[in-house]
Amino acid sequence: MQRGGGAVPDWDDLRVFLAVARSESLSAAGRLLKLDPATVGRRIGKLEQRLAIRLFTRSARGYALTGEGQRLLAHAARAEQAVAAAMEEIGAEGPGLSGQIRLGAPDGSANYLLPQVVAGICDAHPGLEVQIVALPRVFNLSKREADMAITVSRPASGHLTVQKLTDYRLYLAASRDYLARTPPIASVADLKQHRQIGYIQDMIFDKELDYHDEAGLDRVTLASNSASVQFNWVRNGAGIAVVHAFALPTAPELVKILPDQVALVRSFYLIRHPDDRRVERLNRFAELLAQGVRREVARLEALT
Repeated sequence: MQRGGGAVPDWDDLRVFLAVARSESLSAAGRLLKLDPATVGRRIGKLEQRLAIRLFTRSARGYALTGEGQRLLAHAARAEQAVAAAMEEIGAEGPGLSGQIRLGAPDGSANYLLPQVVAGICDAHPGLEVQIVALPRVFNLSKREADMAITVSRPASGHLTVQKLTDYRLYLAASRDYLARTPPIASVADLKQHRQIGYIQDMIFDKELDYHDEAGLDRVTLASNSASVQFNWVRNGAGIAVVHAFALPTAPELVKILPDQVALVRSFYLIRHPDDRRVERLNRFAELLAQGVRREVARLEALT
């Protein structure tokens, strides 16, 4: 299909296009739009005919953007933000936040930190709907997998805005039951006598999580790509692992090991798409989230 002089797409056209571009699937886009996948496919086909260009290449793996589709994606995303900003301004009736916001986060923070922070924000803003997507990988904001994401390192590339939220601490820990039935630990060298729990090495998605050597873990025999799985192994007396200090208050059966010798510091960052800075609702939520995360990390770490 050649480039032509087709009609300019309206917002409803672009909304369907964005859903397919981000999900790379008619069925997934249909779920987002609450439309039948066949209807979504017809809408895309008609849009391509009106524009006289090919927006997607179809294959068994799904729908992939063509070069023309990539160029339209940038314009469509800006139109989306303009529509969101306009609706927010027109519909603003008071100081409360409303609407849906999707937040991506590593599973450690998503399980032990964000639930209470986000619940507090929603208590103050009953019209707000928040989705926490907990995945042990980097989020693709350009595909709108999330409106914003918490990460443990600054992105190395991409046109994104980055805000440091707070530092947090990690320690070696084990259950009292485990320590009662295993050799004593007086130094890092003694860890060799114990079962070690950690990440699957080739599935570590961020260099800041590659702290095995720093913590003295040289022989991980129970491994998972999930910090929560590791934490639950420790709670069940399976061995020793590096755990978030802010998670320790949820498990009083755990104790820190060698805290004067092994104490790691990492940071949380809030990553956003730069166009979202024009949406005041997202700006306000981001600020409330930043304040809440800082307070909760400080509160929980003070309890350990």
